[in-house]
Amino acid sequence: MASSVTCSFQTSNLRSALWGKRNGIRISSFPVTRVGVVRKTVECKESRIGKQPIEVPANVTLTLTGQELNVKGPLGELAMTYPREVKLDKQESGLYKVNKAMETRRANQMHGLFRTLTSNMVVGVSQGFDKKLQLIGVGYRAVLEGNILVLSLGFSHPVRMTVPQGLKVKVEENTRITVSGYDKSEVGQFAASIRKWRPPEPYKGKGVKYADEIIRRKEGKAGKKK
Repeated sequence: MASSVTCSFQTSNLRSALWGKRNGIRISSFPVTRVGVVRKTVECKESRIGKQPIEVPANVTLTLTGQELNVKGPLGELAMTYPREVKLDKQESGLYKVNKAMETRRANQMHGLFRTLTSNMVVGVSQGFDKKLQLIGVGYRAVLEGNILVLSLGFSHPVRMTVPQGLKVKVEENTRITVSGYDKSEVGQFAASIRKWRPPEPYKGKGVKYADEIIRRKEGKAGKKK
């Protein structure tokens, strides 16, 4: 789609060069030019992510009531409200596609965002998401006591965290933690809250880090030269 921006371009000389005297000081007046903008047409390109269709598995059900979207699958159920700038349409091929309902700047911003959110909901209720963390450090360990995750991270007391409803936490070898669930934002938020207690430091790498995280190491203080 294309939208046009119209501006006028006018140039005029307000007056010619004049010379006069005021309070004994010679004052000069030069031609003044009014600044204008050239007429230009701006093309609004469609979002590269937003225009991609969404494939829905057979075990997932999408229900759209007005702007309210409900996605139900074998792992759970999620709901989301669409803004008026975008809408969800079902194509003849059975695929779903998020389209812009109007041509505005906000609609361009919402297009790709809500396509990604919708796709995450479909993947979440059908396959799920997980986030893996690793504890590095002497004495650092994790233990799962029922619905409570207990972390020993070098503090004077252990850190106890309640696992939110809808999430599952698995501990392996006392140093590897896996957070899984069908809501991607909830999985990422809880994993980040675990890491926040002891972020990895850059000298020895001690702390809680994501399994695929690369820590940029520092050399530290050099010893005295003999």
